[in-house]
Amino acid sequence: MSTKPFITDTFLLQNKFAEELYFNFAEKQPIIDYHNHLSPKEIAENRQFENISQAWIGGDHYKWRAMRTLGVNEKFITGDASDKEKFQAWAKTVPHTLRNPLFHWTHLELARYFDVYDLLNEKNADQVYENISAQLQTPEKSVQGLLKMRNVETLCTTEDPTDILNYHQDLAKSDFSIKVSTAFRPDKAILIENDDYNAYVQKLGESAGIEINSYQTLCDALSKRATFFNENGCKLSDHGLNNVSFQNATEAEINAIFEIKLKGETLTPHQIEQFKTAILLFLGETYHQLGWVQQFHVGALRNNNARMLKVLGPDTGWDSIGDFSQAENLSKFLNALDSKDKLTKTIIYNLNPADNEVMATMIGNFNDGSVKGKVQFGSGWWFLDQKDGMEKQMNALSNMGLISCFIGMLTDSRSFLSFPRHEYFRRVLCNLLGKEIETGELPHDMDLVGKMVSNICYHNAKEYFSF
Repeated sequence: MSTKPFITDTFLLQNKFAEELYFNFAEKQPIIDYHNHLSPKEIAENRQFENISQAWIGGDHYKWRAMRTLGVNEKFITGDASDKEKFQAWAKTVPHTLRNPLFHWTHLELARYFDVYDLLNEKNADQVYENISAQLQTPEKSVQGLLKMRNVETLCTTEDPTDILNYHQDLAKSDFSIKVSTAFRPDKAILIENDDYNAYVQKLGESAGIEINSYQTLCDALSKRATFFNENGCKLSDHGLNNVSFQNATEAEINAIFEIKLKGETLTPHQIEQFKTAILLFLGETYHQLGWVQQFHVGALRNNNARMLKVLGPDTGWDSIGDFSQAENLSKFLNALDSKDKLTKTIIYNLNPADNEVMATMIGNFNDGSVKGKVQFGSGWWFLDQKDGMEKQMNALSNMGLISCFIGMLTDSRSFLSFPRHEYFRRVLCNLLGKEIETGELPHDMDLVGKMVSNICYHNAKEYFSF
């Protein structure tokens, strides 16, 4: 008995208006993926994956969490099982991901990159593994080829201030048609409560050629590294924080706090917040001077499982949504920069859906008319970059602000196969608007609504980042 393919041309598009918006205004727009965690080394060296597991499963926390939930042994997730065995374990898991976005993403990626439209399961795992692994051996499906397949125009990886950016430099001198930029991520210099903070400060000093023995020399080192990033085409910074700190302190207090840390002594929670505030304000002014966009990813509660953190380390799938207080300190932080007219373009990504309206209204406090959409409520990220999360973010932004100024989607991914998430976002957007045209909540003016769609999918980001 034959069945209709799951991924069809009208996937997620529930009426003719949604289809018209998607196919006429969204589908063919180039992709600007302005925040991800892809490896610049693998792009510059144009890595050729040996098999689908290397391209698809390694580093993918979403898949790992699903497999663990199903009872898959860690050997077949991050352990020493063969690549084929890991794929088989994932294929066995896929039918159990119904109603999880992984089910959508998995089959969208199989279709778009490898022309595979069968539902993945334990029975066809070996056949699919051999088919796709063979395709990945062809030149057109190297890392650079995979990026070209999805019409990527610009992508922006994320690097620590100590990075020497040699792969970005190589790419800038190459004939690779896609622009590869970077984002400056100085979290390790901010999180003074970390046990390895002093070791990181020493590494930062070495990379900047500055002996860091005071708060001022710390700032000097960060400034020097930011200048280096800027000279290498960087236009963005990024911060992954529980919440934005704001606790006033004098210069003498900040100097004393830094000295206490360098001596290996314990800081109070109040002192930690004072230091974080000072360094964030310094960095915010630096970004303004450089003309960068600053990004804040807030709301993740990381490394919850102490036992598995000890075994596998951070960033291995043991994080969740946190319920931190966000509004007051974020307002004070943005206001402190704005009061000096040193608030640069800013994107705030929220992980707790309970705070969507908070963020949607917060950005309006600091959109001062100087730049279209100067302060942005970023697309749903991490646990929220799925249909329900995207719709809630867009509805909050629409109700409290102007979705027409929205800069759209990004992958925030470590996978070179994740770019169909832009298609997924575009289909969700067009379906949301198409349904409202059908009910009369939006006018049946496809040029008007369609122009907004194309702006959200591409043109707003193109203008905002000036890549």
